[in-house]
Amino acid sequence: MIAERMKALVQGSSVIRAMFEEGKKMAAEFGAENVYDFSLGNPSVEPPEEIKNAMKDILDNEKPTLVHGYMNNAGFEDVRKTIADSLNKRFGTSFDTRNILMTVGAAGGLNVILKALLNPGDEVLTFAPYFGEYKNYVSNFDGKLLAVEPDTSTFQPNIPAFEAMLTAKTKAVIINTPNNPTGVVYSAETLKKLAEALENAEKKFGTSIYLISDEPYRELVYDGVEVPYVTKFYGNTIVGYSFSKSLSLPGERIGYLVLPDSLDDAGDIINAANVANRILGFVNAPSLQQLAVARCLDAKVNVEAYDSNRRLLYGTLTKLGFTCVKPDGAFYLFMKCPTEDDKAFAAAAKKYHLLLVPGSSFGCAGYVRIAYCVDHAMIERSVPAFEKLAKEYGLQGNAGT
Repeated sequence: MIAERMKALVQGSSVIRAMFEEGKKMAAEFGAENVYDFSLGNPSVEPPEEIKNAMKDILDNEKPTLVHGYMNNAGFEDVRKTIADSLNKRFGTSFDTRNILMTVGAAGGLNVILKALLNPGDEVLTFAPYFGEYKNYVSNFDGKLLAVEPDTSTFQPNIPAFEAMLTAKTKAVIINTPNNPTGVVYSAETLKKLAEALENAEKKFGTSIYLISDEPYRELVYDGVEVPYVTKFYGNTIVGYSFSKSLSLPGERIGYLVLPDSLDDAGDIINAANVANRILGFVNAPSLQQLAVARCLDAKVNVEAYDSNRRLLYGTLTKLGFTCVKPDGAFYLFMKCPTEDDKAFAAAAKKYHLLLVPGSSFGCAGYVRIAYCVDHAMIERSVPAFEKLAKEYGLQGNAGT
């Protein structure tokens, strides 16, 4: 008999993953070329050549005891120093080896820091729409995730609503920029207001509130948009980073936490995160991947390919009469449904072999997420299907003009 708390989790397993599996079944039935799967944020762009070359060189020339052995739970010291130096050069920060903890992707990093911070009953705030797994990560440590209602005009964080939700129980806040699912980049102005609200709340309640910035999409931005570095706005900021999207390595599970000295109780938090990395069963981040990414911090994936997909999809959908948030980053498009029931709309889309994820999976009903990290030709093939979907809902677009 499985644990009681797991029963609900099994029944409510990820909608995104379920749709991905359904897509495979549909592909087998109708042919892969006739199914338009926009469900999963799985990078379609290949890793940069530097990664392959680094892995081969490491395997051929480094000692096996180094490549395949244990190290400090926080990761190789030289790797952590290299990452700290790179961040300092890029963002004008002053991190050192001790401020970097290598993790099993961003998900592993979030679980590590939440394990280090949360007591049972502590509240964690996030901004809708948000990555649905945050709720599970927080509940892993008996915390409570509360979502701030969205500002659907911009999808920047709703600061007035946020301020009203801050209490003495608020231990942490999770932000995600560039955002999954909207692709919105949180502006410097927004981050200043967010920091001010947090500082006021800390003074009011006499507590420390930690801002956790989840940044797997930092490098995927368009039209010259810059992603502000959050530690420069608020001292109690922790950054979680992943190479899953920036280097197209989602299956390699490699990332890191930035734990600045400016944190309240920084030494204790750094030590606790180090221990959490071990006792959660990660032990340490994958050794080969640590060594490889340290050599490729300046490498880049082909962001232009994602941008081409973004422009094609956004242009197509808006011409058909759909309303979309134009993404500045990541590889998702958040589209407003022409009906209040986003699940019914996603079900209707399946009739045309379109797999779209309901916005309610991200705490924002009435929208669907469309992942455009797919083959460009698939988007082109999907246009007639989107036209049929628009026609079903009576949208008055100008496609074909």
